[in-house]
Amino acid sequence: MTETNKRDFLKFLAAGTVMSSAVFAPSLAFGQNPAHVVVIGGGTGGATAAKYLKMGDKTIRVTIIETNDVYQRCYGSNEVLTGHSAIEDLSISYDSLRDKYGVDFMFDTVTVVDPNSRQITLETGAKLSYDRLIVSPGISFTWTETDGYSEEIANSVMPHSWKAGEQTLLLKRQIDAMPDDGTMIIVPPPNPYRCPPGPYERASLLAEMFQKEKPQAKILVLDVKDGFAKDQPFMLGWNRLYDFQIPETKMDGMPDDVNIFDAPGMIEWVPGSDGGKVVAVDANAMTVTTQFGDTIHGDVINFIPPQKAAKLAFDMDLTEGNWCPINHLTMESTRHPNIHVIGDSCVADEMPKSGYSANTQAKVVAAQILHLLHDQEPEEPTWSNVCFSRVSSEYGVSVGGIYRLDHETGKIVSTQGSGGVSPLDASHQFNRLEALYQGAWMENFVTDSFG
Repeated sequence: MTETNKRDFLKFLAAGTVMSSAVFAPSLAFGQNPAHVVVIGGGTGGATAAKYLKMGDKTIRVTIIETNDVYQRCYGSNEVLTGHSAIEDLSISYDSLRDKYGVDFMFDTVTVVDPNSRQITLETGAKLSYDRLIVSPGISFTWTETDGYSEEIANSVMPHSWKAGEQTLLLKRQIDAMPDDGTMIIVPPPNPYRCPPGPYERASLLAEMFQKEKPQAKILVLDVKDGFAKDQPFMLGWNRLYDFQIPETKMDGMPDDVNIFDAPGMIEWVPGSDGGKVVAVDANAMTVTTQFGDTIHGDVINFIPPQKAAKLAFDMDLTEGNWCPINHLTMESTRHPNIHVIGDSCVADEMPKSGYSANTQAKVVAAQILHLLHDQEPEEPTWSNVCFSRVSSEYGVSVGGIYRLDHETGKIVSTQGSGGVSPLDASHQFNRLEALYQGAWMENFVTDSFG
């Protein structure tokens, strides 16, 4: 794909959401007992699936089971850390899904799911049955892989801030209290994890804030990986804005006028092969120790632990290893029939774990369930992902892709020639537009899922 076509592709994805190739079946009543689809989890994936099921056939009864009566999105939470947004801005109401589309809600916690009887038991003792069940439970964390780290440490001293809410506010308080010449350490998790560009956008936006408020501060990114999503466009932006030293391994394709610095700037990134893997933390001393034996002090330590499917997925016996295997044609669990798993918890192969991926997976599963309920063959699915990130308030980078089902392997794979990342030879105006697109992309994305 040419750079021009990549740019057009990304603008196209920013303007709207790519639908599955599946076409919704015409409305069909199911006698006196309409089909009942239950959705566990009212996040981006679950909300989108419920909405598009009702849009596809109003006769179907759709019920979302969700613990909280307001959804707090994670995407956009980095801007709460910098003060550009308030935590309240992350809250999303379910009013439109209920009032406009007729989705039913039960604000409760699932305790038992019996796949044989297709019955769900809730914490309050209520029970309900389903014809098809969609599970979109999100992620949980692995606390035991790093010496000295624990859930208690995360909730008190070294927050991950990878779920919006109190964790976000805790990290913000620590950042605000950091000395003007302090060091913030960010420890991104190993793949796969939710929102692959997220730790690096966090470093970017905090660097922009520190330039104004704490100009002597440093951000040290200690990475277990040797690369990350959009790493070259990010690094080029860091180079231009924050005096970042681009590693030799990332110089291929960089423009000729890239800046060469003799010392690290405000952001320093250490890949795993150079000693970036953190193997131990000391919460009392506020230090991390790398696999090379280096012990480093941080005034703020943002440790993002390894991730796995949410606890509910394990409780429901939907997992193999850390994630939920699925038949990608219908997004149906390979562990239990009539249960579909979407979003961060499912194995989606080459698709990243992102809110946008959950949104497009939800549309595919809604279309396929409509076909199955109408005794029709599933359609050939397609999926998409697009993500805009800000290196600063006026410098954006993006990535996008279209995905298809490889019937030989049964896996989701990238469509050859589709998508790509922001070009390294982009003009200043192009990067500035991508920063503007980020706001429109997020607004449209939220509306498409919840509005």
